[in-house]
Amino acid sequence: MSVYDQLTALLDAAGVPYRLLRHAAEGRSEAVAAIRGTAVGQGAKALVCRVKLSSTQRAHVLAVFPADRQADLEAIARTAGGKKASLASRDLARELTGCEIGAIPPFVFNDALSLLVDETLGTRHEEIVFNAGRLDASILMRAADYLALVRPRTAAFTRDLGEAPEGAAPPS
Repeated sequence: MSVYDQLTALLDAAGVPYRLLRHAAEGRSEAVAAIRGTAVGQGAKALVCRVKLSSTQRAHVLAVFPADRQADLEAIARTAGGKKASLASRDLARELTGCEIGAIPPFVFNDALSLLVDETLGTRHEEIVFNAGRLDASILMRAADYLALVRPRTAAFTRDLGEAPEGAAPPS
């Protein structure tokens, strides 16, 4: 079953209201927000991260956050109990999620992947929107319904775009 089918089946079975938006295939946050007619900050961006727990152990995290913010990999590593985090390769992300990068929804359907949601998601917009496992379809739903359904671990792991990480020089 495709991720799109798993996702819509999950939402339907849970009785969660949502709106399916069909659009031109697009995976970039700003471009797809313009196509959808939504604010960039409503977008629930999902990044697959590889977290180094020890010299021999790794964990995989799906980090979900508003698309108008930037993920802090150090904060993701700390929250996941690791020493360092990096973005997963395209192939690993596809293997863990069943999706191409840009199409990954903020849901986990693989036990090898844990879900981590930034505490700012759903605080500025009542609704969130995300690609539904495909680049040509998105789902718009209430943020509160999403959070109630997935019951994620939440933490602060983002910063405003353009904001320098702690201890780093500001961009020139």
